[in-house]
Amino acid sequence: MEKDWVCVLRTGEGFQAEIAKEMLENEEIKCVIMNENISTIPSIGDIEVWVHKDFEKSATELLKDLIN
Repeated sequence: MEKDWVCVLRTGEGFQAEIAKEMLENEEIKCVIMNENISTIPSIGDIEVWVHKDFEKSATELLKDLIN
């Protein structure tokens, strides 16, 4: 990932990452989903949501209910 970006969510569920992305984008926080799933076995591996470090605090606060 590019410099100055941080992971704010790590999950094994694709739908959860998509919900997080929509929540962040609704608040005008740009984000990127990184899929680390093994292509032959889609249920193994993590999906991560990354934001620029300037938005880490607000993104974490926004996603706190989704994370817990």
